[in-house]
Amino acid sequence: QVQLVESGGGSVQAGGSLRLSCAVSENILSFNAVGWYRQAPGTQRELVADISIDGSTNYVHSVTGRFAISRDTAKNKLFLQMNSLKPEDTAVYYCNGFRMMLTERHDYWGQGTQVTVSS
Repeated sequence: QVQLVESGGGSVQAGGSLRLSCAVSENILSFNAVGWYRQAPGTQRELVADISIDGSTNYVHSVTGRFAISRDTAKNKLFLQMNSLKPEDTAVYYCNGFRMMLTERHDYWGQGTQVTVSS
């Protein structure tokens, strides 16, 4: 039903920048929060950044000051601007949105886009 499609991944050298985009098939404000997760080989998927319905943002400590999450509510698009990239940022990045329905959390995921940062 809900579709999220990421784009913008690629390979860059350390210190470079990338901007990830996510197109959401439904009203982006119908989600409690939308955000970005990442998963590196052999690691658990982690939350990178999200933005709640009220516009408040949250970042994992390792990207604070380097990454910026934003949204275009008119176009139902989500973005992640990634600056000063480091090799440890290498991962598959996933777009996510969730809705709370009573006490049940419903998550929706994109297919993922690869980000590779070389030293």
